[in-house]
Amino acid sequence: MTSAIEVRDLVVERGKRRVLRGLTCAIPRGSVTGLLGPSGSGKTTLMRAIVGVQRVRSGSITVLGEPAGAPPLRRKVGYLTQAPSVYADLTVRENARYFAALYGYDAATAERAVADVGLAGAGGQLVGTLSGGQRSRASLACAIMGEPELLVLDEPTVGQDPVLRDELWKQFHDLAGKGTTLLISSHVMDEAGRCERLLLIREGALIADDTPAAVREKAGTDDLDEAFLRLIRAQEVAA
Repeated sequence: MTSAIEVRDLVVERGKRRVLRGLTCAIPRGSVTGLLGPSGSGKTTLMRAIVGVQRVRSGSITVLGEPAGAPPLRRKVGYLTQAPSVYADLTVRENARYFAALYGYDAATAERAVADVGLAGAGGQLVGTLSGGQRSRASLACAIMGEPELLVLDEPTVGQDPVLRDELWKQFHDLAGKGTTLLISSHVMDEAGRCERLLLIREGALIADDTPAAVREKAGTDDLDEAFLRLIRAQEVAA
């Protein structure tokens, strides 16, 4: 199987609003795929559907050969939400050890995950006292516990300084090099160039599904921000 995720004709509605409009895409195994688009475009809804916590109206999603949300995927998929998903009244280390224990891993695995996200020096600090960026990293440490086959990361670099952002992206590519598939959302286009493949989404519709180089070539510009704008305008003209 060459695809870690296959999405077919996915439609999601919230209230009277159609958030995803018949979206179809496939995400290669062992890749770093960026899911990019403006706020409100449907990125988080798509990620929620992929991990099996979003009710869908129609369409199908297959994840690592199983229907999205199937019980066998619980140990294979790591999910980082935009909001921190760790306990504020526990330390960074205690959170990591708790999540490690849930998956049957030892304290050394927890310590390694904390170090990997740059929080080794804050391991004894209560999560409730951390900055927003540090809380996100504490959540990321728990998400990468045990190196799952698929990591779904919703804006993991928001609030991080440039040096740490660079370190995190290096780590993402290291994980992909070991076989992990990563789907990473962002609304910051300068991160698009760090991905091996791009899904550009706007108003619930996919406007590009290709490599950064191919997106630039199709739009006729080396600037990914400008490429996104040109693809949007072309879509509007075609409509």
